[in-house]
Amino acid sequence: MSQPREPRVYPPKPRAVYFYGTCLVDMFVPEAGMDAITLLEREGVEVIFPDNQSCCGQPAYSSGFPAEAREVARSQLDLFPENHPIVLPSGSCAGMIRWHWEKIFADDPALLARARDIAARTFELAEFLLHVLDFRRPDQGEATEVALHTSCSARREMGTHVHGRSLLGRLGQVSLLLHDHESECCGFGGSFSVKHPEVSAAMVSDKVASLKATGAKRLLTADCGCLLNITKRSARLDKEAGCSAPSLPGEHLATFLLRRTGGKPTGGAQ
Repeated sequence: MSQPREPRVYPPKPRAVYFYGTCLVDMFVPEAGMDAITLLEREGVEVIFPDNQSCCGQPAYSSGFPAEAREVARSQLDLFPENHPIVLPSGSCAGMIRWHWEKIFADDPALLARARDIAARTFELAEFLLHVLDFRRPDQGEATEVALHTSCSARREMGTHVHGRSLLGRLGQVSLLLHDHESECCGFGGSFSVKHPEVSAAMVSDKVASLKATGAKRLLTADCGCLLNITKRSARLDKEAGCSAPSLPGEHLATFLLRRTGGKPTGGAQ
């Protein structure tokens, strides 16, 4: 049975953290993971990257295959032997570990105890920067306007909309423009976009239209699946409209925070 969601008590700044990069970041947006690591190291925290990490099991779990998700998750239980926080650059993956691993191990007391220990130490990146590291650095960029996408599951399970807005609010030259579809799913949903491409395309088209209507210069999000889905759909619509340049460039929140505070992102300046 799931534990009640009581207000979280945040630990003091740790000496070290484990970094769980997620399979999607590893395969498609590795620069987001590297920039997140740089942010953590720049705050004086040692980052440990377990070599054998793979998937959190969310795709199988959300597709209705709990047994398969359990096997994937079980292979990750030995990755975090020391009592360090575990930081993820993805709210949806962090939510899977924090709230759903205990469900798939509910019938095994030993594995359940290990899953709960890991869950208690799991933090989404923006949450960790805000509440554990109290991330505050001078904004070194020019005045700009951005829009924030906070994925549907990450909003519910990890509060990414609150954490992302708070961090951006600490950047003096950045204005956050709110859009009327912010709480709605972009249509990615892992395997959902593969199983239901027409529905997914309609959902992400609505999301793109809402984001563009704000006039924001850039889309930011802390979930790379959503980032890829939204920006690729936007680029497709731009091409169909005959636009020569992307009208809604996007990047991971970690990359944006690093650039705005004087760091050098892995992918270079944009």
